[in-house]
Amino acid sequence: MKRILYLECNSGISGDMTVGALLDLGADKKKLVRALEASGIGGYHLHFGRTKKCGIDAYDFDVHLEGEEAEHAHSHHRHETAHDQTEAHGHHHHHGGHGHEECGHEEHRHEEHGHGKHGHIHRNLNDVKEILKKIPMGDEARARAERVFEIVAQAEAKAHGIPVEEVHFHEVGAIDSIIDIAGFALCMEDIQADEILVSPLTEGWGTARCQHGEIPVPVPAVANIAGAYGLPIHFTQTKGEMITPTGAAIAAELYSGKKLEGNYKIKKIGIGAGKKDFPHANILRAMLLESV
Repeated sequence: MKRILYLECNSGISGDMTVGALLDLGADKKKLVRALEASGIGGYHLHFGRTKKCGIDAYDFDVHLEGEEAEHAHSHHRHETAHDQTEAHGHHHHHGGHGHEECGHEEHRHEEHGHGKHGHIHRNLNDVKEILKKIPMGDEARARAERVFEIVAQAEAKAHGIPVEEVHFHEVGAIDSIIDIAGFALCMEDIQADEILVSPLTEGWGTARCQHGEIPVPVPAVANIAGAYGLPIHFTQTKGEMITPTGAAIAAELYSGKKLEGNYKIKKIGIGAGKKDFPHANILRAMLLESV
């Protein structure tokens, strides 16, 4: 029987939401912690817990940075992917709801924010890849993590009008982003799906705050990723950012263009909580399906 992993992005997607959903689905938490400790990155601690979003029990994964930056980062709900967005946005909402990204990436932004502070260490794509090399994971998982970072870097470069080599991940390379993206790759290794399907990504409207001021939702990095990889987006009247750059990059890395069609048995469900509160449940559902 084919194991199909289906990501239902009815409230967008962010890095922390994805890691939470995959851990809830059965990925190995202890392996994740050990692998991330081997990276040599310090200045953070991981939070694993449960929370409720509109009454639905969900897995709450968070990266707490040490010091006030951490608070900040935290409070944003890390939109990891939107690293620029997040950071730029000033919302690292990693924790916010799931959006942590920066000016263009929620997720990253998330991170950035939260962690921009975290030390203002600006890393480029090669610096990030060197850190990923220290994390014990299979070749396929490492390649997956690198691809996600490359997708974010390309989108940020386009958003800011600079070459990819000049993109500094104060956002993307922020501790949060590295943890969310490496964590995603490590969890995917455990899930071992034969096929992966991603639903259309749901997004809100309005603006997001970043370092540079207010930017439109979807943030530029997210819009660039969606355009480059043909990600379908369902726009709603919900105010706020639901897709972070990190989340968009994860979706782009997994997206095959195939739709969920036919009959399936649901074998297992994992639910990752976003950090923000919306009128709807801010969750990412990951389902393991078998075709009937």
